Amino acid sequence: MTDYSLTSLIEQAGFILEAFGVLVIIVGALIAACSYCYKQLTAKSGDPYDKFRRDMGRAMMVGLEFLVAGDIIRTVIISHTVADIGALGLLVLIRTLLVFTIHLELEGRWPWQAPRHDV
Repeated sequence: MTDYSLTSLIEQAGFILEAFGVLVIIVGALIAACSYCYKQLTAKSGDPYDKFRRDMGRAMMVGLEFLVAGDIIRTVIISHTVADIGALGLLVLIRTLLVFTIHLELEGRWPWQAPRHDV
């Protein structure tokens, strides 16, 4: 296997990870929406909107993790310019902040804080 084919293979792996991240977000959104509609139609107890938000948030968090992994792989292997690395850093920072804020919205605490045990 030559260096070019290894680079191409790693580049494709990065694209696959990113595509899988998008797929996770889309499928998660569809499942959350279908679950919400089902609970609305069957009038189950509890707040279906709260579960919808949690399900959507979880799908987005997992999908964003795959997107970040794909970006890192593709940028480190393919691009070696300062501008490309800077763009990667900014992109990873934005996606990481999104994951943190989604976690705060879902759990009511930052990821590094201990879970609350409300009595």
